[in-house]
Amino acid sequence: MEDFLEALLVLEEEGKPLQTTLVAAHLNISKPAVHQMGHMLIDHGLITRIDYGDMSLTPAGRKIAKATLHRHRTLKQFLLSLGVSEENAERDCCLIEHDITEETFRAIENDLKQRGGK
Repeated sequence: MEDFLEALLVLEEEGKPLQTTLVAAHLNISKPAVHQMGHMLIDHGLITRIDYGDMSLTPAGRKIAKATLHRHRTLKQFLLSLGVSEENAERDCCLIEHDITEETFRAIENDLKQRGGK
């Protein structure tokens, strides 16, 4: 769910329409999977969608998307600062961004700030 909302925010920031095809490509999942997840997020009040049209984030969905994207970008920057390659940093931050504790994330965030990385 968080990855889906994050993808919508990234596409929005890039000025792209929030279409099923683009979301599917961004997440490397099928269009039916995007459609199914979209219905779940609509039911939870996190996105809206016009029939056969683009999706949009609700304020609640945007809040989750921004927090998830911030976590993603912070973790990626931290991994890059350790000398991890761009490709591995991108892949690894996606793997850990939802699983680390808030305490660990805050420690990483503070470390980056102290080193002037963010």
